[in-house]
Amino acid sequence: MATLDQKSPNVLLQSLCCRITGKSEAEVAHQFQFAVRVIGSNYAPTIERDEFLVTEKIKKELLKQRREADAALFSELHRKLQTQGVLKHRWSVLYLLLILAEDPRKPSSRVGNYGAVFAQALPRDAHSTPFYCTRPQSLALGYGERCAGLSASMATSGISSLGVYTLNGPTPTPQSLLAGQPAPSAVGGAPPLGSRLAWALPTSSSPSAVGPATIRPPLGPSLSTTRALRPRQDGDAAGEVSEASLVRDILYVFQGIDGKFVKMSAQDNCYKIDTKVVVNKSLRDTCSRLAELGWLHNKVRKYTDARSLDRAFGLVGQSFCASLHQELKEYYRLLSVLHSQLQVEDDQGVNMCTESTLTLRRLLVWMYDPKVRLKMLAALVDFCQGRKGGELASAVHAYGKTGDPQMRALVQHILSLVSHPILNFLYRWIYDGELEDTYHEFFVASDPNVKTDRLWHDKYSLRKSMIPSFITMDQARKVLLIGKSINFLHQVCHDRTPPGKITPASKSADTPKDAAELLSDLEGAFQEKIDAAYFDTSKYLLDVLNRNYLLLEHLQAMRRYLLLGQGDFIRHLMDLLKPELARPATTLYQHNLTGILETAVRATNAQYDNMEVLKRLDVRLLEVSPGDTGWDVFSLDYHVDGPIATVFTRECMGHYLRVFNFLWRAKRMEYTLTDIWKGQMCNAKLLKTMPELSGVLHQCHILASEMVHFIHQMQYYITFEVLECSWDELWNKVQQAQDLDHIIAAHEVFLDTIISRCLLDNNSRSLLNQLRAIFDQIIEFQNAQDSLYRSALEELALQLQFEEKKKQNEEEGQWGVTAEQEVEEKRRIREFQETIPKMCSQLRILTHFYQSIVQQFLVLLTTSSDESLRFLSFRLDFNEHYRAREPRLRASLGATRGRRMSNI
Repeated sequence: MATLDQKSPNVLLQSLCCRITGKSEAEVAHQFQFAVRVIGSNYAPTIERDEFLVTEKIKKELLKQRREADAALFSELHRKLQTQGVLKHRWSVLYLLLILAEDPRKPSSRVGNYGAVFAQALPRDAHSTPFYCTRPQSLALGYGERCAGLSASMATSGISSLGVYTLNGPTPTPQSLLAGQPAPSAVGGAPPLGSRLAWALPTSSSPSAVGPATIRPPLGPSLSTTRALRPRQDGDAAGEVSEASLVRDILYVFQGIDGKFVKMSAQDNCYKIDTKVVVNKSLRDTCSRLAELGWLHNKVRKYTDARSLDRAFGLVGQSFCASLHQELKEYYRLLSVLHSQLQVEDDQGVNMCTESTLTLRRLLVWMYDPKVRLKMLAALVDFCQGRKGGELASAVHAYGKTGDPQMRALVQHILSLVSHPILNFLYRWIYDGELEDTYHEFFVASDPNVKTDRLWHDKYSLRKSMIPSFITMDQARKVLLIGKSINFLHQVCHDRTPPGKITPASKSADTPKDAAELLSDLEGAFQEKIDAAYFDTSKYLLDVLNRNYLLLEHLQAMRRYLLLGQGDFIRHLMDLLKPELARPATTLYQHNLTGILETAVRATNAQYDNMEVLKRLDVRLLEVSPGDTGWDVFSLDYHVDGPIATVFTRECMGHYLRVFNFLWRAKRMEYTLTDIWKGQMCNAKLLKTMPELSGVLHQCHILASEMVHFIHQMQYYITFEVLECSWDELWNKVQQAQDLDHIIAAHEVFLDTIISRCLLDNNSRSLLNQLRAIFDQIIEFQNAQDSLYRSALEELALQLQFEEKKKQNEEEGQWGVTAEQEVEEKRRIREFQETIPKMCSQLRILTHFYQSIVQQFLVLLTTSSDESLRFLSFRLDFNEHYRAREPRLRASLGATRGRRMSNI
């Protein structure tokens, strides 16, 4: 047997006629010939190509024949036909049925059977039970069941038409309304967004009306002619307004239009019945409760009208307005059903005072769910006033935290529309590094005035107020780093690798449905997208910096040269620079010092470093002050540029310069004390013949030993406890860093640590001043000892010269010395011996001043908040030499030792 697909159009048309009429092929010959003439003709249809209007026309024909059950069945089956997508040209089929029903040669008594016949012709399945018989409670209020277009769906979650809305609400649909219910699903059947028009049915009730049906606003009481309110009954002595008139007014109020009796009160800001109008108290109260929908509608409508044309409101705000328009559109569908029912009753001549199905009490029940939804929308509008972008999305998200599943579904749908632009911004940023945020809605901000060298630090930042509440701060930070890394690679590193090869682009939120799916799994799929892009981009950036720009080698170079980690190089450089740096600072020339630097590099292990590192090493002379020597103004410098300047910023290089000057000065003290010790060792044997110097030399030895102990302990503390420990922590963090920000943060912590523990921060200024005073005393001691040795050696040379001359004269047979020479010699020796007490006094003063400064330094150390500095005071006074001299020190050291023992 051939299938339907294999049959000719004529056979199919004949089968359709038989199926509709329920007769044999011979009996439907007349209808078949009429159908062939209709299909083959070229005349224009008498009704616009609007499926909704055709279905309304069919239902009105059924209602005219008092076949309400068939009309309801037709509506339900038509709705299911729409959701199944069986037919592509539903309008054509429905129009054919309508034309067949309007055949003037066909008896009018059989018109009402077409809906039932058509219902029988449609396929039935498990869901073919009429929808007003049972209401599934499991249907969600989500918009996931929408079909191709908003107007082509009858399963929406918005404020829908009455028949559809009852699927989501707690109130069953009255079957009396189903008879006249329109199917608000055809293209063009809903009022346009931004319109105040409700749905109205065609005014003609004749089955043979051929004029196109139109959608028009419900007219107000004073303008309507065919819909005029019924006057009060003449026999009513009290002149009380009928309930039917109030129903008609309420339907206008639902749309924000004043009725004849129910009007907006500007003073009370609500719709109310004037006190002069005679109305039953129960009806007045019911009208007041129903009129609240009009007030809520106006509130939402006013917000959307004010914001829809405001471009500065941004894409997120426009999406929010679009979602409100969708909800109002569903609300208008419901009102169109009520208006059409009122129209049907008028056409049938129903006495609205006694027999009308539209009563205030029924409206109160039927409008319960729309009222709840409008209240939610109005509250949401109030809460979102003055907000835009991500802040607006956060406000909507906050309203989704409710226990009502229907309200939560409503907010989730609105949130999916609102967050769609934000997610588009986000995906374009993390996959392409592009930021086109014209209205500043995204939480990543860009400053176009920032230059390329400060791109990483200053160009991009987070707008914390625009971070949606459903995105965590950690996710926002990663999003910022991803796009910033892509732009850094392109603009600073000049890496031309396409972003798609760095991070394979994943599916973005192309539609609000995709956005809703992502928002429903923020800790799953969304987090995976962010993490994948973050790890891939950050890893690639670090690889480029380490491979092409030698970031880690430059970091080690800072440690070796600016932090004096290359010991042989620093010692040899200091030996070569000593003659130059001893001169006044104004006599130094940088090119001479640069030549000495290159000599020191070639003579030490520094020569084996990468040339990219060595060519950046240079000499720098600080600003010269009066009386400065070369030691005060000399400094090493390291040139940085390009991508590595992002890690070694100007601020960081300034910190390195401060630390270098401190370490260089401390290294000079060590170098100076070494010279002092060498001078003492060399001159001790030479001055044995001058016993009068033994006391002053002993005093020099003691003071030098104190200074050597102090400087050695300070050098140990700086080198091992500060530099080495901090460097080890930095290196471990750099090896484990996941992005460039981690490296920058670890490097800044490293610099802050060594600056604070080397007494270079503001909190340690008094300690640094004391330490500098100690360094100055070491220089003073070196000068005093050099002066002592110079005088002693001159005197020793004169005495040896005198004895040599005396011996030479005796060998020549002459007197060794004359009386005058002997007197002169004794006078000179006496003058020298008289200077020794002055030298001793000078050394005692120097020693006393040095010890007092050290004692003050120790007192400051013991009161420091840094535990390592408190422990340094123990090593500096290991034998309690200074404690015995300073009462304050005894109290401080005792308290510190007590705390230390309690910790143990």
